[in-house]
Amino acid sequence: APDQPPAPPAIASQSGGCGVAGGRMTDTRRRVKVYTLNEDRQWDDRGTGHVSSCYVERLKGMSLLVRAESDGSLLLESKINPNTAYQKQQDTLIVWSEAENYDLALSFQEKAGCDEIWEKICQVQGKDPSVDITQDLVDESEEERFDDMSSPGLELPSCELSRLEEIAELVASSLPSPLRREKLALALENEGYIKKLLEIFHVCEDLENIEGLHHLYEIIKGIFLLNRTALFEVMFSEECIMDVIGCLEYDPSLSQSRKHREFLTKTAKFKEVIPISDPELKQKIHQTYRVQYIQDMVLPTPSVFEENMLSTLHSFIFFNKVEIVGMLQEDEKFLTDLFAQLTDEATDEEKRQELVNFLKEFCAFSQTLQPQNRDAFFKTLSNMGILPALEVILGMDDAQVRSAATDIFSYLVEYNPSMVREFVMQEAQQNDDDILLINLIIEHMICDTDPELGGAVLLMGLLRTLVDPENMLATANKTEKTEFLGFFYKHCMHVLTAPLLANTTEDKPSKDDFQTAQLLALILELLTFCVEHHTYHIKNYIINKDILRRVLVLMASKHAFLALCALRFKRKIIGLKDEFYNRYIMKSFLFEPVVKAFLNNGSRYNLMNSAIIEMFEFIRVEDIKSLTAHVIENYWKALEDVDYVQTFKGLKLRFEQQRERQDNPKLDSMRSILRNHRYRRDARTLEDEEEMWFNTDEDDMEDGEAVVPPSDKTKNDEDIMDPISKFMERKKLKESEEKEVLLKTNLSGRQSPSFKLSFSSGTKSNLTSPSSASNLPGSPGSPGSPGSPGSPGSVSKSTSQMAAITTKVILNGL
Repeated sequence: APDQPPAPPAIASQSGGCGVAGGRMTDTRRRVKVYTLNEDRQWDDRGTGHVSSCYVERLKGMSLLVRAESDGSLLLESKINPNTAYQKQQDTLIVWSEAENYDLALSFQEKAGCDEIWEKICQVQGKDPSVDITQDLVDESEEERFDDMSSPGLELPSCELSRLEEIAELVASSLPSPLRREKLALALENEGYIKKLLEIFHVCEDLENIEGLHHLYEIIKGIFLLNRTALFEVMFSEECIMDVIGCLEYDPSLSQSRKHREFLTKTAKFKEVIPISDPELKQKIHQTYRVQYIQDMVLPTPSVFEENMLSTLHSFIFFNKVEIVGMLQEDEKFLTDLFAQLTDEATDEEKRQELVNFLKEFCAFSQTLQPQNRDAFFKTLSNMGILPALEVILGMDDAQVRSAATDIFSYLVEYNPSMVREFVMQEAQQNDDDILLINLIIEHMICDTDPELGGAVLLMGLLRTLVDPENMLATANKTEKTEFLGFFYKHCMHVLTAPLLANTTEDKPSKDDFQTAQLLALILELLTFCVEHHTYHIKNYIINKDILRRVLVLMASKHAFLALCALRFKRKIIGLKDEFYNRYIMKSFLFEPVVKAFLNNGSRYNLMNSAIIEMFEFIRVEDIKSLTAHVIENYWKALEDVDYVQTFKGLKLRFEQQRERQDNPKLDSMRSILRNHRYRRDARTLEDEEEMWFNTDEDDMEDGEAVVPPSDKTKNDEDIMDPISKFMERKKLKESEEKEVLLKTNLSGRQSPSFKLSFSSGTKSNLTSPSSASNLPGSPGSPGSPGSPGSPGSVSKSTSQMAAITTKVILNGL
């Protein structure tokens, strides 16, 4: 690349404790920026740090290490392989390939640091540090290696028309060998050979010598594949670049030459929307456009083997863009004129469109900047008034201009959402809600004419970023979250929900076409996000505006994705387990649309069926008592026949258990006493099984029980009685004194725990005994679970027998 990224300010940092200098570094010699080449052949900035070289035991060799200057973390750990070709460019860049299609670059702040690391690399590889590229000689023959080492350089044929074929063959034969490529590049540089070749190009064109032009095409293409920055600087200079493009027009594989120069000089027009006074900047813009054109349109698509050979060309373009953005940013008059014309009402439509397109491309170029330089770039745009300018542009009728303005707005939101939030809150103090920037964005989203709502999806993502509390700042003086959410719900939420409220005035959606359904689904997605992250702001809005009832109207939509969005919105609310929401749901009977949709879905096993059942299952498992009672009391008759899952029977069981505890508060308090081990006769400890007997009750079963499958329906009385009989035999061996105490307790009205639990099981309901018996050693699963003989509303035969036998045996024991 011709230029390094703009040098960061010098600061002290630590090198990581290895390398030539080692220890703590107080200079900026080895301060570097790490770049990697992505799939789009663009350089990605991986961070700033300090480079060092040392032996790494894990990699078994000398390695390059870069530690981040911010936290000391490892940005790069790369072994210096003897066979890797490293290349030094422009005195401050070292570029190499780690693996196929994975290129790395170190951009040094100072030349001295680059030279130091380059010497270390050359030392490891046994190379001369005076060269700009190291070579791989592994695949070369002994004769070639000897030939290359014995000859000081490559001798080029004299640059004449008659020897073009010889030159083309020499270039082609040199490409496979890294060492021969290096020598060919040095020869081309030293002898000013490229300019001589371009002079012959003019002669060939004048003579219409097609064969010579075909040879020149091959030669120039081969020079590109040498991947040499110094050669690119000559080829892309103002005097040479158009002739280079001319040579590339005569591809031998094509029957007719391409007219690239004609396109660049006549068709492609350079528009200065704002006059650029700096000639160097203007030349750099022209050069970058033409080189980009060569890469994208002129050069043939590189093969897999040639892909990495053009990495320097990608770097050249990348660093040119960095320099252009920096030079424009420093030209205050240019930016001032740009924003003045953007917001001037007298500016005509065509001119304004050109200004907006320029600003969009300017922001796109800024993505190549290093983070600290990108910060300065967007601060400059903010100080120039980019947000007020965008507000004016978004209010215009031209769809293309609005689209470009939306793209610019997305760059700003992704860079710094807090800056945008601060602007819209200040703006609200002066303007009506209708013309607020954020409301303009919402209106564009709602009015998107694209059938697939591509623009609306982008704008919804930007709104989501703006209302996301995760990226809001909290300082000692103010809390951005509180201030902005208060503003948003007061000034903007009514605009966002307007299409939803307008479409749900009756029992079914008034408009149910695909585009409307897509828009409402997007709005519901954002509202669901708000329910999860905004707590009381969205809660007040939903309850006061009766939003959930209106959303559930969409359950009747013919579009399944929209009905599921509405269901997901309600599921998110129920998932909060907030009693304010629960009371609102019960008061307005908001399970009715869900139950109706469930019944209308019939026996179809689809996503709607599963999602609704999962909602009720959540209520059962989490034991949300208020909603359980509400569902059973109001919708049990509609749901009692659903037996392919045990969810609704499980809900009924929960409901029955709640009722029993309400009807028997003394029983519930007795169980609480037993659970807390307060019922003690004396200091002696109970035996393990006896303690288990007293401490077991239905609450233990509730907390972790699973719904028992219908197949678990029978119990063996003998299996149940076996552990009880053993237990009672031990009871008979108790001292008579203990028996007397138990009998006295029973006669005084305080029944023994054994008698109480067994009696209630046999006479009142089936809910207590199964949980008690199920926890005895050797007994099967709980017979009181849904689907078992002891399901709500019935007492199983085996359970009744067990309860009666248990009562009898215990009485005999006493």
